[in-house]
Amino acid sequence: MNISLNWLATHLDLGGKSVKEIDDLLTFAGVEVEGVKTKGITSEKIVVARIMEAVPHPNAERLQVTQVDAGEGGLRQIVCGARNYQVGDKVPCALPGAELAGGFVIGEAVMRKVESRGMLCSATELGLPPDVDGLLILPQDAVIGQPVREMFDSDVMLELEVTPNRPDLLSHRGMARELAALLKTPLRAMDVPSVSSSCAAPSVIALDAPAACPLYTAVRISGVTIMDSPAWLKQRLESIGLRPINNIVDVTNFVLHELGQPLHAFDAAKLSGGIVVRHAKEGESFLALDESAHSLIADDLVIADASGAALALAGVMGGLHSGVTPATTDILLESAYFTPQGIRRTSRRTALSSDSSYRFERGVDPSGVLTASALAVKLILATAGGTVRETTQVAGTAPVLTRPVALDAHKLDRLMGGSISLAAAEEILTRLGLTKRADGMWDVPSCREDLQRHIDLVEEVARVHGLANVPSRFRGSFVPASPIDGAYDADMVLRRRLAALGLYECQTIKLIADTQLGDALPLRPLLEGDVIRVKLPLSEDHAVMRPSLVPGLVASAARNIRHQAKSLRFFEMGRVFRHAGGGKARDQESETLAVLLSGCAAPAGWNQQDRAADLHDLKGLIAALVPGKSVRFSPRDRAGFALGCDVKADDQNLGVFARLLPARERELDFTAPVFVAELDLTKLRKLLAGTGHVADLPQFPGSSRDAAMDLPASLPNAEIENVLDKCAEPLLIAYECFDVFTDPTGQKLPADRKSVAYRFHYRAADRTLKAEEVDAAHQKVLAALQQKLGVKFR
Repeated sequence: MNISLNWLATHLDLGGKSVKEIDDLLTFAGVEVEGVKTKGITSEKIVVARIMEAVPHPNAERLQVTQVDAGEGGLRQIVCGARNYQVGDKVPCALPGAELAGGFVIGEAVMRKVESRGMLCSATELGLPPDVDGLLILPQDAVIGQPVREMFDSDVMLELEVTPNRPDLLSHRGMARELAALLKTPLRAMDVPSVSSSCAAPSVIALDAPAACPLYTAVRISGVTIMDSPAWLKQRLESIGLRPINNIVDVTNFVLHELGQPLHAFDAAKLSGGIVVRHAKEGESFLALDESAHSLIADDLVIADASGAALALAGVMGGLHSGVTPATTDILLESAYFTPQGIRRTSRRTALSSDSSYRFERGVDPSGVLTASALAVKLILATAGGTVRETTQVAGTAPVLTRPVALDAHKLDRLMGGSISLAAAEEILTRLGLTKRADGMWDVPSCREDLQRHIDLVEEVARVHGLANVPSRFRGSFVPASPIDGAYDADMVLRRRLAALGLYECQTIKLIADTQLGDALPLRPLLEGDVIRVKLPLSEDHAVMRPSLVPGLVASAARNIRHQAKSLRFFEMGRVFRHAGGGKARDQESETLAVLLSGCAAPAGWNQQDRAADLHDLKGLIAALVPGKSVRFSPRDRAGFALGCDVKADDQNLGVFARLLPARERELDFTAPVFVAELDLTKLRKLLAGTGHVADLPQFPGSSRDAAMDLPASLPNAEIENVLDKCAEPLLIAYECFDVFTDPTGQKLPADRKSVAYRFHYRAADRTLKAEEVDAAHQKVLAALQQKLGVKFR
């Protein structure tokens, strides 16, 4: 919301407070100032001065040394570079401490060894429209020493963020009321005529939806002339960034920002009979003022006439065919109170938003409905002429939204740390508009619906008193680490490691579509009845609680593919939900880590070839998460995936790995294989929880032997690694596979066989091994492989 300080000053005396002081005052009272925009000259230290003398600068050809009279009783020396003036001209003089446009503060300086005690200003430097190239020459009748700001229109606009519970601040009157309490300054009385009203007959105003519109008023004004608004009204609206339209619309906008009560003016000639406030018919069409067409539902509230035509979407926006035009001569002015919930739903559903809906959906002051109408009538008669044909017609009654609230003196003293007396607290509440009753309860003004409990009153006292004045008596004490802290720390370690490995973290919604269940990769396969479904889903895309994180990662990867991403490296940590045993064990939650790899394995570069990521890249990522552990993939078929494995770390099941079916990859427009893994986060945390150990560097050299094995093509590598791990040869310290050869043609090797080459590393911690010892250990390893797997050595 935008607030003009000049407009605000019509409601209270700001006491010479600077913009910075008002900014701080509002901020510490809970109103965030998001921006400050100045118009014209704001500094009092920019004054009218007469140039009494001008001589060339002794050390600079393009500068002159002037003596100016700024009304200080003596002359002031200022160095100036402009040449468009003559001795005797009056110009703006910025004294030391003056702030120019852009935030530049003037000070005293020495320019080329000549003292300069201020600055003579151009129009641009003052934030005014450019005049000529050089100084701004002021009229000769300007008073020397007079602040230049008094000669030009100037204002400051504050951009405020008002919390949803304070709709009373969404107007200049409301903000003035808040500042008056903070500054201990009285509000100026408003010149609003008394309201002459009468109860409307059903033929004039029919409230068919009293729950959605408890109060509706209308007044008819005849003989108005639609024309441009007077200068003062245009200036008010422009000062807060609004564009003037015509006198009738401008008055309704002015009253909205003056009092916070939205109004709407109908062209009375376009109405048929009386006003009907009703719910819309299902599928009823409505054409809004912005020319957007909408199909309404029964929950929407409309303002119609006796013919049934919808004239306006109540509280949101008027209709295109009932608005004021240059040909309008008679108007019907609406002022009403609409229930916030209904306006909020309609505004969100139709994507229509206006200054009116912004206030109605937060709640306006019901007691201000007639006051706003009376002020608008007064201004319309003054700016557009015309006559009021009858009294204001009123249907319904203003709802009472507030109730008396008690202030507990003991709790107040305890919560405020004894920093304020009860009398001072009561004085603050009185300044805020509350009234103390004889029974000690406090009557809350109708505009403060947010004050419902004792603690609300204490909060108001604290805001105005200042939280900085409340003593701090409690300091943070040591708290031992908890399992929750340990889990958080472990998760952050995993996040940092994955980010360092080039992965991006995703955060996806916990609800997925039925169609995404095929991408799920839970730690244990799903049985019929294990899926948890939402009873009343908002949409088909949010019908199932995710049993796995993989569907969300796959959907995110698919979106990235559509944006031409070449390398997909994602991970996510989060909760998954399922039943177990076909629904026998219900409502189980667990935490998992999911990883997805696809596309280029490394960023493209001139010095490296593109290589698609494969399962070995994913295995390497998992191994990097748990250093010091032996990570293996054990084949296990997973329904709906082309390739499946259990992920093990030191013989402990850690999670599952899979590749999407090629058909699914093509369906989602992937051009490379998609590999995914889902790991048990609880087990990962335990693996990270142990104390890290550092081994001494080996003192003795090792030796290696190579072996090429002829074995069935269907034999998984995991079985070779399993035999080697259980070989129990103490000298074998490491091994790796460095070559795999197959020949589909069967010429060099039978098509159902493969040749796998391993390198074995041997070392002893206490001596240098002899060749015979290495050979003996190597033969023991080969014998174990031959005995367990029946391999042949080449």
